[in-house]
Amino acid sequence: MAKYLKPFCSDCHEVSGDFLKGVVAMPARRALQKEKIDSLEKLSDYTEKEILQFHGFGKNSVEKLKIYMNHHHFSFKP
Repeated sequence: MAKYLKPFCSDCHEVSGDFLKGVVAMPARRALQKEKIDSLEKLSDYTEKEILQFHGFGKNSVEKLKIYMNHHHFSFKP
């Protein structure tokens, strides 16, 4: 296969915007986009347990989010 061919389904998996780019991996960002979470304010309406239920999220991603959110004065719902 030529290395310059575009994958067949890459259009349906693209994440628009830069929300959390460089903070969490693409699967986690896609999960947030699917749930229409595009700001820290919307993200703070969820508990850690709820976020862990999204496909693409694990403990490592949630820990990275907690640090990032804390740095920007947000936190998960208790």
